[in-house]
Amino acid sequence: MFPRRLPIPTLRGQSARTDSPRPCRHASPGAVLHPVDQLFAIRTVPVLVPLPAERPYSYAVPEGMAVVPGSIVQVPLGPRQVAGVVWDGETDAVDPKKLRLITKVFDCPPLDRAMRRFIDWVADYTLSPPGLVVRMALRAPAAFDPEALIEGIEATGVAPERLTDARRRVMEAAAETPTWTRSGLAHAAGVTPSVVDGLLKQGVFQTLRLSPPPAVALPDTAYGRAELSPDQAAAAEALVAKGDGFSTTLLEGVTGSGKTEVYFEAVAAALDKGKQVLILLPEIALTQSFIDRFHARFGAPPAEWHSDVPPRRREQIWRQLAEGRIRVVAGARSALFLPFQDLGLVVVDEEHDPAYKQEDRIFYHARDMAVVRGSLGGFPVILASATPSVESRVNAADGRYGHVKLAGRFAEAALPDLSLVDMRLAPPARGRFVSPVLSAAIGETVARGEQALLFLNRRGYAPLTLCRVCGHRFQCPDCSTWLVDHRLRGQLQCHHCGFAVPRPEACPECGTLDHLVACGPGVERIAEEMLATFPEARTILLSSDLPGGARRLRRELDAIAEGEADIVIGTQLVAKGHHFPLMTLVGAIDADLGLANGDPRAAERTFQLLHQVTGRAGRSGGRKSRGMIQTWQPEHAVMRAIASGDAARFYEREITERGRAGLPPFGRLASVIVSANSRREAEEYARLLRRAAPEDPSIEVLGPAEAPLAVLRGRHRFRLLVHSPSRAPVQGFLRATIAAAPRPRGSVQMQIDVDPQSFL
Repeated sequence: MFPRRLPIPTLRGQSARTDSPRPCRHASPGAVLHPVDQLFAIRTVPVLVPLPAERPYSYAVPEGMAVVPGSIVQVPLGPRQVAGVVWDGETDAVDPKKLRLITKVFDCPPLDRAMRRFIDWVADYTLSPPGLVVRMALRAPAAFDPEALIEGIEATGVAPERLTDARRRVMEAAAETPTWTRSGLAHAAGVTPSVVDGLLKQGVFQTLRLSPPPAVALPDTAYGRAELSPDQAAAAEALVAKGDGFSTTLLEGVTGSGKTEVYFEAVAAALDKGKQVLILLPEIALTQSFIDRFHARFGAPPAEWHSDVPPRRREQIWRQLAEGRIRVVAGARSALFLPFQDLGLVVVDEEHDPAYKQEDRIFYHARDMAVVRGSLGGFPVILASATPSVESRVNAADGRYGHVKLAGRFAEAALPDLSLVDMRLAPPARGRFVSPVLSAAIGETVARGEQALLFLNRRGYAPLTLCRVCGHRFQCPDCSTWLVDHRLRGQLQCHHCGFAVPRPEACPECGTLDHLVACGPGVERIAEEMLATFPEARTILLSSDLPGGARRLRRELDAIAEGEADIVIGTQLVAKGHHFPLMTLVGAIDADLGLANGDPRAAERTFQLLHQVTGRAGRSGGRKSRGMIQTWQPEHAVMRAIASGDAARFYEREITERGRAGLPPFGRLASVIVSANSRREAEEYARLLRRAAPEDPSIEVLGPAEAPLAVLRGRHRFRLLVHSPSRAPVQGFLRATIAAAPRPRGSVQMQIDVDPQSFL
């Protein structure tokens, strides 16, 4: 979450950090700038290593070694050799003879100045050690050396001794391209490799060493250009016009309006200028359908970057991106730290999605950091969504972002008719969770040969299991949360730490058999209910934790799109990015689920999720569609906004309430989580931090209080929440607090989250 009035990023010199000693002195970022072809005049350089280092370390450059800022090098650190990056700035006035030597310069393109400034900016903004941030840019150490050459062949001009039909086809194929691999030429000519081997022996071809083939083919911007509607064409023209220099544009369009095809035109314009493009996606589950659409438009897929990509493939992509051989990457938030040679556009699809927030070691929001990277690199950023975040809406309204809107669906497809199902008036039968009203609509939909989608944002079979006799509840031993019943796996599992036990037959507290009861529904339970109610219907359950992983999920999504299912039950992964032509009914189960906590973004997230999931209906013209939302609170503003389809009214109300409370984007929040092996240790250190906070009338410190998830992975947690006006120096306040407090001891750990998205 970005403050509403985020300044254009300016790098604060690391000398501003006061909470730890500096291994080397830094000049201001603009004081010592070296073009990549200019060698250091001095023989010592700062090197930033991918460890929790607050500063670069000083190293001596051996005679005859050439390094520049951004060079990736190998240096000794203690008894180990580690990779690092030569950084900007100066070292302390130390005799080079007293410093350890750089041991190797990798034959690899250096990280450019914009990337180095970006790493420094992220570290400064998130209060993270720069060494941990640079580690995210060096995730493929095997790619620092050039890829191994492969054996190829080329024609020598010698004619074959006897020209058979097979040899003629080989010669014709070889005439089209000067160099081939042996197997590639055989495949192109439709012959066996032995035919090529025979020509090699006769001297018709000779061997040579070739660079490995690109990980993906180059995109063709003229390949599959779509025919855009007038509204889409106007939107695309507005995006393309932003092509030179930094800008941020919010592309807002209702579900099914064709936002992807519109921003593809901006992608094509950037590629035509010789630039590279990064497209961020929030979910791996969305990747394949997006890859297919991109392939259809550009004649080649983009390179993928996410956790399911094999290590060898990641290394290949990292290297070829740095060399400029890959033009487009589609990936998860970590792709933002890839070493592009000439990045010219970033697109953040589904910009509102909470998955863009990383909450592990370095806490950052990829959407906001994409804007920063665009500012530092001087190129445009596009944020696309049907339900933009409140922050992006306010930035667009204030003129900080451009705002391009698509008001209607493509091909005049109608939006679904939305209605609320009041569960107080139409409750389900005992032991059931689907209202009779929704159940009847499902039956009618299936009878017409159309598809129905039931959405519930809760994995597993049931969120709680208890004993009817003694009341024992199954709780995670390491977290303050209940174990979720997963019937398909036969386990009770914690969704926070992964702890799992086989589903028992008897209560471990009283020993009673066959008296354990599942409380509440998960998607597995809804699927069980649908199978019992509609036994003839083809039912598919979609959930990220089912066996088979992403590959199985993609097959099932394809099957749904091809009409091979009647009823689909799924979690939030079905809410975005999918096109199901036969889907005409969407029902939301337990739609109030996200409103039952104290999260200040609860209303916004519930609205976005329900709006997105109901938007899966009616995406093909000519079919009437419906969205039905089961709720116990039909009078709630979120439910009324969804039913009325009046998104503008919801945003207006939400923005007004945020402004009144001074919440983001009209104020700033920072969360400090203190954890320890014991509750006493965590609480004591949290109180020490609170007392160390400097007096500042504009900044309020709330807490410490026990975090809502009080125990996580066996560690007790207390939280401090810092609340301030949008322009307050929150980072400086937090640094001063940490510097004044005693250092954590024993098992105590501290995590800082500037602009938190989660309040667990």
